[in-house]
Amino acid sequence: MKETTIRWPTSKFIKVRCLKCRNEQVIFDKAATEIKCLNCGEVIARPTGGKIELVNAEIIKTF
Repeated sequence: MKETTIRWPTSKFIKVRCLKCRNEQVIFDKAATEIKCLNCGEVIARPTGGKIELVNAEIIKTF
């Protein structure tokens, strides 16, 4: 029987805070689409082809 190794994922979920309205939400750090704040609609992250680029947000916690 052949053994297979399972790699741990390199992507995470992160909790961010919008700099405009201070709303907190959880987002994926390798999102493929633009992420907007659920409260004020401000763009808080943009995709870069890999990890996202935070625009109007700060990281609070990673999961």
